[in-house]
Amino acid sequence: MSSFNPVRFSIYLGNVCKVPERYRPWYIRWIEQYRIHVSRLPKDIMESPADSYLDSLQGRLQAWQIKQAAEAVRLYHNFLGGKESQPKRTGKLGSWENALALLKSELRVQNKSYSTEKTYLHWANDFSKWVTSKPLEDLNDDDVRGYLTFLSTRRGISFSTQKQAFIALLFFFRHVLSKEVRGLDSVVRGHAYKKLPVVLSREEIKTVFGCLKGEYLLMCRLIYGGGLRLSECLGLRIKDLNLEENSITVRSGKGNKDRLTILSRSIVTELQKHLVRTRLLYEEDRRENRPGVPLPFALDRKYPNADKEWSWYWVFPSYRISVCPRTGKAGRYHVYPSSLQKSFHAALKKSGVSKHAGIHALRHSFATHLIEDGYDIRTVQELLGHSNVSTTMIYTHVATKNKLGVISPADKL
Repeated sequence: MSSFNPVRFSIYLGNVCKVPERYRPWYIRWIEQYRIHVSRLPKDIMESPADSYLDSLQGRLQAWQIKQAAEAVRLYHNFLGGKESQPKRTGKLGSWENALALLKSELRVQNKSYSTEKTYLHWANDFSKWVTSKPLEDLNDDDVRGYLTFLSTRRGISFSTQKQAFIALLFFFRHVLSKEVRGLDSVVRGHAYKKLPVVLSREEIKTVFGCLKGEYLLMCRLIYGGGLRLSECLGLRIKDLNLEENSITVRSGKGNKDRLTILSRSIVTELQKHLVRTRLLYEEDRRENRPGVPLPFALDRKYPNADKEWSWYWVFPSYRISVCPRTGKAGRYHVYPSSLQKSFHAALKKSGVSKHAGIHALRHSFATHLIEDGYDIRTVQELLGHSNVSTTMIYTHVATKNKLGVISPADKL
């Protein structure tokens, strides 16, 4: 079979067939399954592969799913045969507006986070302004090299920011322009500094926590007590807490990995009180028939009422119904990240702690304090969810317990 470009098919579904954006990933999945099915068919029934595929779905899928699969196959054959007009293009690849739409579609097909989507679109759009009127099909390694050098020499960006821009453009070239970027040895690099993480001492954490109140204090204690990332704390559902075993299940953390970490016993009582208050909001939502909570991986299609079940409710729900910027769907979302960040920064300033720390410093402190208490690096690695132990090893450089036990050679003179 010919190769399948899910990005271009997604654009075709949106621009030509007017398929809503939230349904396009499902259409692509049906076609991927359809192509696998066709590749396994004997040659004697290749004349009606669509019928064979749809027959294979009977008895194991619901009627609406089979109907959607049939529609996807029909549109796919129209797409291959060119029976319906393709989006207007300027040149072979089209305008930058169309290219950015292709990029957004590919990011969503690959299930990238919303923050990653915004970052990649920002750099691609900024790159488009730098190359000005150069046709898309003529872009090459030299353009990327020149742009990255420009960012470093003219804008004075850091090494990490330049690296972020490069990764975004690499994704754009690879998945939208179908080109590989090579030979970047001559790029002027931003300055790379080996920075140690900011770690708060136990006394400093107590002082900062003393300046926090309510659910913001509870969230910070939860982050420090289990080494959570900010997004992992805000994304907790009721079912992720195990108060009896003092554990937290982090779902789809960084790298889309699940892990188990610690729930501090010192906050269990306060957490139980918080859940009682959260339950009142949940019951009010059900009485008022408000929208439910968003579910990951389109589980609302598989379990239509799960978004209104208590087990899927947020541990820290927002008190306002809001609209998802991706789907345009209203729902009960979790507390907004900046709300906790602003509260923490205000508490840090009020506490008099002079360190330039953010919420993530609590995760750094969790890891460092565990190492100082003698826990082995592999245990800390698993609790943090690091893929590589070398990432966790950085905390050995900021742990002070063993260093303070070293006697200076000057004291032996």
